[in-house]
Amino acid sequence: MKDRAYPVALGALPLVAQGAGDDGLRLTLGSILLYILIGAVIGVIARLIISGTGGMSWVVTIVVGIVGALIGGWLAGAIFEETEGVDWIASILVAALLVWIVARAGAGRWGTRRGAL
Repeated sequence: MKDRAYPVALGALPLVAQGAGDDGLRLTLGSILLYILIGAVIGVIARLIISGTGGMSWVVTIVVGIVGALIGGWLAGAIFEETEGVDWIASILVAALLVWIVARAGAGRWGTRRGAL
């Protein structure tokens, strides 16, 4: 089988990477929905790992999951030659770190209103 050069960030999104053609990633509605689905799964897992995220919205969870998947996949590809399985672990760990940061940054905004009259 011919070797294909995929962007390293796709290591965290193996289902999308399998659908890429010789010209790289083709963004279709299906691939965008797949990014959102995988981002949601990784974001939910990250939220389960980190406590104290009760006020975080699902949109933020999905965005954090997508960003975590992209950064984690890139890091796994930069460190390991073969990333099968490692990319998912790296994606979840990076997303968990991002969830922790976002939850701490929004602690005063969600749940209680400080300074509200």
